[in-house]
Amino acid sequence: MNDKKLKILLVDDESDILEFISYNLEKEGYIVYTANNGADAIELAEKHQPNLILLDVMMPEMDGITACEEIRKIPTLGSTLIAFLTARGEDYSQIAGFEAGADDYITKPVRPKVLLSRVKALLKRTIESSAVSYSESQGVLNIGNLSIDKERYLIRIGDNEMVLPRKEFELLSLLVSKPSKVFTREEIYSSVWGENVVVGDRTIDVHIRKLREKIGNEHIKTLKGVGYKFVE
Repeated sequence: MNDKKLKILLVDDESDILEFISYNLEKEGYIVYTANNGADAIELAEKHQPNLILLDVMMPEMDGITACEEIRKIPTLGSTLIAFLTARGEDYSQIAGFEAGADDYITKPVRPKVLLSRVKALLKRTIESSAVSYSESQGVLNIGNLSIDKERYLIRIGDNEMVLPRKEFELLSLLVSKPSKVFTREEIYSSVWGENVVVGDRTIDVHIRKLREKIGNEHIKTLKGVGYKFVE
C-alpha cells in the first residue's frame, strides 16, 4: 500500500484550519475529505472509509468525543485510525479521548512538519496491518506463517498445529490484531481479563512467556515500562 493512496478525514469547525491542514496533507499526496461537525464526520466516514480521521474535540451538533465513540461502533470502520487534533491539552481531556477509542492525541497549535510526521507514523500501522487477512466466514486470522482459528482456539505455525488455553489465545489474538502496535498492560488487562477481574501483576508476564515458548521469542517484543507488541 502506498502512502499517496491513503485517505484522511479531517474534522474541525474552523474553516481556516480545515483549509490549511488539508492543503498540507494533499501536498503530501493524501486523499482528504473534510467535515465541520461530528455528525457529518460519521456520515462521511461510513461513505469514504478513511484510513485515518483527524478529529477536533469541541464542535457544534456533536463533539469529537461522542463522534469517536459512535465511529467505533461501526464494524466497517474497525481498522480506521482516529487521532484527536485539538487545542485542549488537559490530561482529563486526553484520557477521555483515549477511552472513546482514539489512537493518538495531537495538541494544537502544531507545526505542519510535526503533524505530517505524526500522520505518517500513524498510517504506518495501516500499511503494516495490510499483511494481515481475516476471513469472516472461516473465522481465521492470517499473518505471515501464523494462522489463528478463532472458532477452535487453534493456531497453526507452518505445518505445526496447536490448541492454546483460552487466555493465551485471546492475548495472542489481541497482539496480532494490530501488528507493531504497542499494547499497554492496562489495554491487555482490559481486553483479555476484563476491567472487573483482579489478577496479579505477573499474570501477563507468565502468559507472554508461555506464548513465546510456543510461537517463538522473535514474534512478541517487550517495550520496558510500556507493554508488548507482535512483530511478523
